[in-house]
Amino acid sequence: MQVISNARRVSRFFLSNSTALSPFSGLAQHDYRRVTTDPRNWFLSKEFFSSGVDTVEGAPSGDVKELYDKMLDSVKVKRSMPPNAWLWSMIANCQHQHDIRLLFDILQNLRIFRLSNLRIHDNFNCNLCREVTKACVHAGALDFGKKTLWKHNVYGLTPHISSAHSLLLYAKDHNDTKLLVEVMKLLKKNNLPLQPGTADIVFSICYNTNDWVLISKYAQRFVKAGVKLRQTSFETWMEFAAKRGDTKSLWTIEKLRSETMKQHTLATGFSCAKGLLLERKPSDAVAVIQVLNQTLSDKGKSGIKNELQRLVSEWPLEVIKHQKDEDRKAFAASLKSDILIMVSELLSMGVKANVSLEDLDRKEGIPQ
Repeated sequence: MQVISNARRVSRFFLSNSTALSPFSGLAQHDYRRVTTDPRNWFLSKEFFSSGVDTVEGAPSGDVKELYDKMLDSVKVKRSMPPNAWLWSMIANCQHQHDIRLLFDILQNLRIFRLSNLRIHDNFNCNLCREVTKACVHAGALDFGKKTLWKHNVYGLTPHISSAHSLLLYAKDHNDTKLLVEVMKLLKKNNLPLQPGTADIVFSICYNTNDWVLISKYAQRFVKAGVKLRQTSFETWMEFAAKRGDTKSLWTIEKLRSETMKQHTLATGFSCAKGLLLERKPSDAVAVIQVLNQTLSDKGKSGIKNELQRLVSEWPLEVIKHQKDEDRKAFAASLKSDILIMVSELLSMGVKANVSLEDLDRKEGIPQ
């Protein structure tokens, strides 16, 4: 009975303050109408619950529960804003989804109090939003984490691209393309600007999950938005194109890269060399590698031998997979021949190309 009584009091509070809440349109207003239809839903739903029903999905951590109760008492009973340190401490102590549920509930209570009692219409700053997202990721509460990207929300959160990066890094660690797509949709829907760092993470996820369609889709979006891609993004994108044997895309990417960067890195240079081999131009591939040998730092030059070994032992098998079945045998033979020519020319020019050629005789994926 006490819970229902509290719920009715909250319902009357919302109804009496409807004009004060009007500046928050869209999703925020929709949520208020939904929860006031039946006040008990506020306390019994899975997403929002108060201290009376902590056992909905397990008990929250002791420190989090204590801080939650103190802040709720401050705004509901004492009618005063609690110290900021309490909220930051609560965020830092969240370990489980139960903790995150309490965190979002107190954020909503604090926002309502700031708006109705202090007449503060501004949301919490983006630093708090970023830390809330990190807490959600740490606790595995990804659905709550995605809510930090909502432009119109009932929690007083200020969406920021850094929050999206926390979710995307989780997607990268878990090869989760579904989460990637959801986050990118939220960024677009809430008009959050893309950044070079966003592209780095997105391209890595697509590469690691071997999703060429997805990287092509998002690369187009980044370019159209005018994002200045980093070298690391170009390296991933070009290496992916070379691995698939897509020379048309490879040269398009190279043109974009050359417009902002004059010098090749080890990775982009070797991607171009692979593209030239695919076009049966081994001497041109040699010229590219020779330029790398002349322009790279000593550290970069030391990686040439390893890249050559990867080109010989790994890349042919990868690129053969993407050829039509009826073309694979002829393609493999011509590629092997051109690689041998390239290595021979490099040796004659004094480039350290002492690599094992045994892997060129492997027959995996090649019709016999």
